[in-house]
Amino acid sequence: MAISQPFRFDATGRTATAEGAEALRQAIETVLFTQAGERVNRPDFGSGLFQLIFAPNGSEIATATQFLVQSALQRWLGARAQVLDVQVAAEDAVLTVVVRYQPAGAAQPVTARFARAVPA
Repeated sequence: MAISQPFRFDATGRTATAEGAEALRQAIETVLFTQAGERVNRPDFGSGLFQLIFAPNGSEIATATQFLVQSALQRWLGARAQVLDVQVAAEDAVLTVVVRYQPAGAAQPVTARFARAVPA
């Protein structure tokens, strides 16, 4: 059991929790969209994804972004899931990340789509 992210309260007024597949999905989203330095006691936590958004578009940047995200997910969540594929797209002010991963102990891979507005 993990604290639900984003932090919120459940219907009883207690801290909401997430379990199993939903907890893993929320953990992936947290790693993807946390910027370096955002966590006081763990300044290297996150993927650094937002650093590459405004870089010139091209195959080199796409490959670098995929490698950056995939390595961050393996670093922070490697014991919970194996990352199989990452696709990143930036359209207008929205960043979309599609992650295909194999949860530890699961028979089938999972594909999850995450989208966020690009921070100004």
